[in-house]
Amino acid sequence: MVGKKRILEIVKNFTRARVLVIGDLMVDHFIWGKVSRISPEAPVPVVEVARESLLLGGSANVMNNILSVGGRVAAAGVIGADDMGRWLLGECRRRKIGMEGIVTERKRPTTIKTRIVAHSQQMVRFDREKMDPIRQDSVRRIVDYLRFGVKEFQAIVVSDYSKGVVSEELLDGIRTAAGRRPPVCVDPKRNDFHIYHGLDVITPNHHEAARAAGLERAVETAGDRKLEPLAIGETILERFGFKAVLITRGEEGMDLFERGSAVHFPAVAKEVYDVTGAGDTVIGLFALAVAAGADFKEAAYIANQAAGIVVGKVGTATVTREELMQAL
Repeated sequence: MVGKKRILEIVKNFTRARVLVIGDLMVDHFIWGKVSRISPEAPVPVVEVARESLLLGGSANVMNNILSVGGRVAAAGVIGADDMGRWLLGECRRRKIGMEGIVTERKRPTTIKTRIVAHSQQMVRFDREKMDPIRQDSVRRIVDYLRFGVKEFQAIVVSDYSKGVVSEELLDGIRTAAGRRPPVCVDPKRNDFHIYHGLDVITPNHHEAARAAGLERAVETAGDRKLEPLAIGETILERFGFKAVLITRGEEGMDLFERGSAVHFPAVAKEVYDVTGAGDTVIGLFALAVAAGADFKEAAYIANQAAGIVVGKVGTATVTREELMQAL
């Protein structure tokens, strides 16, 4: 289905492709340590902290995945006027990520997810965030940025983590500004996909897809027989008007549905250590491949290979260009 020469040509074009990522910017804070005893105060493990790290998270992790394989990227979203917001801006500047679409709201904190990891296992996570919708003037600024700069991009990603950035008004603005080009790919978090109607590609996991298709109960009761994924994919295509649906299914790989076409991509991971951020890898590499000239099948093939690499790493990880080339 996908020739080696053609794939190498697409990957070579990564450096000339530019993607805009719109969505919920976050900081992933990791506390790494080890456990050797139980607390005398409560039956909980005591983590001896060895080190801490800050990483780009949420829609910023999508950007990081694009950068790590040689693509160019710009950000649109909202941060707070706080230390984590300033750290995020500094990282964008250092990595040469376009920042003109980032809006600062003074009364809104930058979203931070803190994970405590010991012996390669996540012990607990706590979030600091505000999930209320962003201000109307922030929505207008993001839409205006897109409207005036849309010609600079070969693909757009909408990374929706339900933290308040992606709204119906913002999506209407994206549809109007993008028109027929560039293609818009969305990683959803809503149960109802009507809010994303008419966008080009959607990349839900199998649970999100079943809920959107109204078939979640059928999936739960199917047991070992399992519901035919084709019914879910075709229902979503018809109901919401997407050009393609890429459903990620964990250890069972991915399914790509286009009108009149369904393709299964088997999982390629040798060992799964951590699925944190794997969805960001899929949407990021898929959109970058499309921006580099791939059709949807070729882009799904590349994204599947990248996902197989990233789940073999612990934490919010990315795929390097060298790792991807070796896998391909």
